[in-house]
This record gives sequence, C-alpha cells and structure tokens, in this order.
Amino acid sequence: MPVSPQSNLTLACVLITIFLDMLGYGIILPVLPQLIGQLSGGSVAQAAVIGGYLVFAYSLMQFLFGPALGNLSDRFGRRPIILIALAGLTIDYTIMGFANSMVLIFIGHTIAGISGASVATATAYIADITPREKRAHRFGLIGAAFGLGFIFGPVVGGLLGELGPRWPFYAAAVLAGANLLFGFFVLPESLGKDKRRPFDIRRANPFGVLISLSKNPVILWLLGTLGIFVLASQSFPSVWNFFTIEVLSFSSAQIGVALGCFGIGFAASQALLVGLLTKRIGEWSTVLLGMLAASIAFIGTASIHSEIPLYFFLIFGSLAGVAGPAINSLMSRQVPDDAQGELQGAINATNSLASILGPLLATQLFSHFTQAEPGTPGYFPGAPFLGAGILVIVAAVLFIYTVRRFDLMHRPRVAKKDHVHEMAQPGQQQTPPHDENGDAAERPAGR
Repeated sequence: MPVSPQSNLTLACVLITIFLDMLGYGIILPVLPQLIGQLSGGSVAQAAVIGGYLVFAYSLMQFLFGPALGNLSDRFGRRPIILIALAGLTIDYTIMGFANSMVLIFIGHTIAGISGASVATATAYIADITPREKRAHRFGLIGAAFGLGFIFGPVVGGLLGELGPRWPFYAAAVLAGANLLFGFFVLPESLGKDKRRPFDIRRANPFGVLISLSKNPVILWLLGTLGIFVLASQSFPSVWNFFTIEVLSFSSAQIGVALGCFGIGFAASQALLVGLLTKRIGEWSTVLLGMLAASIAFIGTASIHSEIPLYFFLIFGSLAGVAGPAINSLMSRQVPDDAQGELQGAINATNSLASILGPLLATQLFSHFTQAEPGTPGYFPGAPFLGAGILVIVAAVLFIYTVRRFDLMHRPRVAKKDHVHEMAQPGQQQTPPHDENGDAAERPAGR
C-alpha cells in the first residue's frame, strides 16, 4: 500500500533521508584536514586553503545546477530529484574514499555539487505536504534532522578516523547508498500532477531565478539578508576543523566530539525552539534572535585559547540555527504553492553563491593570519570568525530595515492564486485575505 504524502510517516521518511544525508557528511568532517594534508603534503594553513577550494567547487556546482533541479522538481516531482542527489553523494564519497590525488577529490566533490539539491528539494517536499501556518515548525524539523546528523556523524567519523583518514569516507559511501535505496523504496511523491508546471529555462538560469523573484521586492531583500548571513556562517564549516588543530592541537576524535556537542545544541534549538519562538514572538523576531546568538558566538570564538570557552561558544552558537527556518518560512509565505520549488531553488542559489565566496574568504584569512609565529602581532587564527561576527551584525541591520520597509510584522500572506511577482509594491495598500464568510482572515503570528 503506498504511503500517503500527507501522512506523518511521509514526513518521517523525508526527515530520515535528510538525517542519513547529513550523517554521511558529518562522518567525513573530522578527517578531511588529515586527508587533504596527506595528499597535498602541506601545512595546516595550506590544507585549509585547499579545503576552501573544495567547498568552492561544490558550491559553484550547486549555484549553477541548483535552480535547474528545483524547477525540474516543479515539473516532474520532488522524488526523482532527491534520488538523483543521493546517487551523486554515493558516487562522491566512493571516489573520495579511494582517491590517490587531489584531482580525484575535486572530481568527486564536483559531482556531489551538481547533484546536491537534496536539501532544497526536501524543503520544497515538506512545503508541499505542510499547511502554511505549520511550515516554520516543520522547516525546523529539517534543521533538527541536520543536527542529529551532526551529533552522530562527526563522533562516528572521529572514532573511525583513528583507524585512518579514509575509513569515514567508506562509511559515508555505504550510508549514502543505503539512503538511496531507502528513498527509492519508501519515499512517495509529494507534488500532485495538478500542481506541477512546465519547465522554463529562464527559471533554470541560476541568475534568472533570482531575477524572476526580484519582481517580488520582499523576497529580493530577504534573499540579500540570507546571503550575507550564510556568507558569514561559511567560516564555521570552512575553517573550524583547521582552527581547532592549529590553536588547540585537536585530534580527529576530539573534533568529532566537539562537533557532536554542536549537533546536540543545533538539533535541540531547531526541533524545540523554532516552533515555540515563531508562535510566541513571530518569525522576524526569531530571525533576529538567531543572528544575535551567531554574532556573539563568532566573535567569542575568535579569541579562545582553551577548550572550555570553545565548547561554550560552540553550543551557544547552535542557537543561531533558529534563524534559517524562520526566514525560510517568512519567504515561503510570500509565494504561491506552485512556486515553492522555484523559491527553494532561489534560496539554494543564494546559499550556494554565498558558499562560493565564504570559504575562499575564510580560508584565505585563516592562512594569512597563521603564517606568522604564534604570539607575534600578525598571528590571529580567529580572524575568520571575527569577520563572520561583523557580517552577521550587517545582516541583522539589513533584516531590520527590510521588516520595517515592508511592514512584515503585519503583512498578510500571498493568496494561493497569486503569482510570485503579483505582490503589492512598497506604499501600496494590501487587502487581507478573507475566509468563505467574507471576514478578514487571521494574520499569522509575527507578521
């Protein structure tokens, strides 16, 4: 008997898919610096720069191919795109596990970037099966699945890394393959044929999808805010492993345990806090709260010299995870149901564009400020995190401006029949949606 796309089991299926995806990713994090160093023969600073180029290659492919896959999911459904992404990850981890040169590492990561639309498509999948007023909470569950992957993945990867830097990649390849089989046999389609729309090459253009959504000024400004926030956040996955090796001489096992602690806080904040906060204080306030936590954590991490402050700011910074689902939910309310895939493609393109620049900036800063001898004025390995904290503050200021300019505290949702660009421009009066009796519909909390 097929699983109903509206059932709780369906939600569990897609969350398990995301969890296994992130588990495989988390497994390789503790040993990636060691593998890069082994293949390149360079220092920690040089390995960090190569790691930045790896993330750059992955993110560039995501930016170029993400919108096309998002629009293909609007045309053919979410399920086949998710399965393609999982197949790409399986190939990536297999290549990286057996690679004997950095060229093969880059090839594997490029393949993963091309097919890596699982998160954006999974988000659109959940938007398909979730009422609009519940999307913030369920987007938070996506983050929780990420967090759980971060709890178990790095810990397992760190322990496997004690056997050798390639063992976590073997495990990740097996997990990705199992995830592919799980999705193939269990995951149903969420987008009915009556809600699909023709594929449009203009929307598949990575810049075209942003140009298309730029007709909606609210989405444009929110995407700009998100882009700056993601740009800052890239300092964490890009240099954190290298930072702990440089400053605290962490082993792969210690890196895994530390990232596991972050995963606990991240999962708890997204599973428990996102829904609670958006109901109590609204989506826009939740975004600001997450940005505040991120700025404090980044700036605090920049100057640490011992483990206890590191763990404190790591766990405190996990509270920043509430910002992503809240701003995602805020944007999803501004577009109709048949454009959710396009919106998630645009969000993915924005994330990828920021992820192209972020790792390069962070790793170059780290390399530059670790060339000097420790204790000298030019030695400051925390420079990427200080810069990230400043960028988060800039994003928060831009977000406050956007909320006030478009009055997002009171702005009604877009009607289902509206198109992405059929939004009232600044200064125009908007009519709240009405129910079947003609009464004004209740506005969502925090709008």
